[in-house]
Amino acid sequence: MNQRFQILAKLGEKIFHSSDLARLWGINSKNTLSVTLHRYVKQEYLYRVFKGFYSIMPVKKLDPKLLGIKAMHQFSYISTETVLSEAGIIQQLMPNITIISGKSKRFVINEQSYQCRKLNDAHLYNPVGIQEINGYKLASVTRALADLLYYNKLFHIDNQNPIDWFALNEMQRNIGYPITDRKLAK
Repeated sequence: MNQRFQILAKLGEKIFHSSDLARLWGINSKNTLSVTLHRYVKQEYLYRVFKGFYSIMPVKKLDPKLLGIKAMHQFSYISTETVLSEAGIIQQLMPNITIISGKSKRFVINEQSYQCRKLNDAHLYNPVGIQEINGYKLASVTRALADLLYYNKLFHIDNQNPIDWFALNEMQRNIGYPITDRKLAK
């Protein structure tokens, strides 16, 4: 057991899918993996987030954004309303953490709601305006706005003062999104 957790410690990761753990620990039998995970959860060496998804820390201590990204188990990043709300561009309270990925999905973990929006691969994998922070990918404010206007070009923007429309239109061009006319976004 000690060797298994040394492997996890070397990775520096806190959240794992059972398939990841099976590979890391060299467990080929689903039954052996299931029994092992059940025993580690019972002894509080691991914490079950949901079926097939585990953490080395209690779920309440995990960053909810990281948790949502890891739950998707595919390339994804935090964007749109979540980023724009935190930047003060959208002033309504946003109950969901919004994730952009290759599939649409809604889920709840530890009372936090997540909304995943599907984006086609050509746009999704375009790295313009996406950075890695705290173990997950996060859109810049300009990228988040470009993403949001891609989904809804008539979305009402509460605070347009911090928006650099030239930079937004340039980013939209670089990603391959339609260019937003500033008059439409008012």
